[in-house]
Amino acid sequence: MHYRRLTAVAALVLGSTLAAGAQEGLFAGKTIEVVVPFGEGGATFVSAKFLEPYLEKHLPGNPDLDVVSRPGGGSILGANWFEQNAKADGTTILFTTSSTANPFVLGQKGVEYKLADYRVAYSHPFSAVAYVSPDTGVTSAAGIRDSSKPLIYGGIAAAASDLPGLLSFEVLDVDVKSVLGFNGRGPVRLAFEQGELNIDYQFTPVYLTQVVPSVAEGHAVPLWTGGAMKDGVLKGRDPIAPELPSVYEVYEQLNGKPPSGIEWDAFQGIASVTYAYGLTGYMHPDTPQEVLDAFAEAVAAINADPEFQAESQKVTNGARLNAGPDTETAVKAALSPSAEVKDYLRNLLSSKFGVTF
Repeated sequence: MHYRRLTAVAALVLGSTLAAGAQEGLFAGKTIEVVVPFGEGGATFVSAKFLEPYLEKHLPGNPDLDVVSRPGGGSILGANWFEQNAKADGTTILFTTSSTANPFVLGQKGVEYKLADYRVAYSHPFSAVAYVSPDTGVTSAAGIRDSSKPLIYGGIAAAASDLPGLLSFEVLDVDVKSVLGFNGRGPVRLAFEQGELNIDYQFTPVYLTQVVPSVAEGHAVPLWTGGAMKDGVLKGRDPIAPELPSVYEVYEQLNGKPPSGIEWDAFQGIASVTYAYGLTGYMHPDTPQEVLDAFAEAVAAINADPEFQAESQKVTNGARLNAGPDTETAVKAALSPSAEVKDYLRNLLSSKFGVTF
């Protein structure tokens, strides 16, 4: 009996050791292709390259990462390529933003990828801050409905990364004229500085490096952030600018109650994949759980890495990576809106912004 017990214990220990060894060498000698469906100069490609050495360092087996740009069709072409070519062993990742998610959610023509079926390896928050010109007379979020001048917003396209900003105006019931068709957020910011626009949203890196100095000089008034997930709701303050309220808080401030209804449901879904889980790494639907677990462990190690903490402070004001079941559940929920929300979005975009489906 004693011998049998020892044998069973030895087998258990051996099995655990072999499993640990397999996990340690999971990606040994392999190359992970990170597909970015945008050009090399864009924020998504830059972020993928920023994360590259940390994933190589902390993933088991220390694989090589190859960040590949596959632009076209507003990211649809690269995502369609992933749908047809992704491997199910964790060596192909689609790293993208809401510019890929929104066309899927809205059912736009040309979309072949099934984003809601993919597994979520990790995500990197990519926040945005709304701000106005002091010429409007608005000094804080509480006064946004009392602008002394008509509010004019500039953007790229209503169904792309501008969508959560446009939806925030709907949630807050703010009368804003939108001028779309700019070829980037850089030209939008320049138009703001020249007085052609007087309300804007800018993403983390640009806000920290370009807008914060303008605020200090008295040329811009920060209003709110998109918010951060808290208890499953996009109501928390964003680490990028914790002194500013979230859209959720501004609504409460203006109306004396929490936001609800179709406008809020639409905003929360779209804003979640734009801000809270802004840059997300997707994998093939059949990716083994051990691969996802390995990425979750690597993300925890990256977040604890002093070098990453120091460098991310410069890039995203210290935003940490997300991974694991809770992250995947939240992303999938945002990618699978109710029929009511989807109809609301399609009707709003077609009637107010001329988007065709």
